[in-house]
Amino acid sequence: MGYTWQYYDLILVGVFVSMVLGVAVGTLTSVSSSLSVAGFGVVAAAFIGHGLFVNGPVDDRSDLTDEVDTLN
Repeated sequence: MGYTWQYYDLILVGVFVSMVLGVAVGTLTSVSSSLSVAGFGVVAAAFIGHGLFVNGPVDDRSDLTDEVDTLN
């Protein structure tokens, strides 16, 4: 049985790739590393924001009010 990619796997790949691209652009072009990493960091933050707020890890709003038993 093979592995199936999930939505949050793609979010993590998007964050990783955007940060690697920031380092690559800073290293291989005349753009400063701090500017390129910060710029691509905004892209990574957009991936994270989409994963948290647009397509959040809950099925329904009522899931947000459920108590967590494993921490008690």
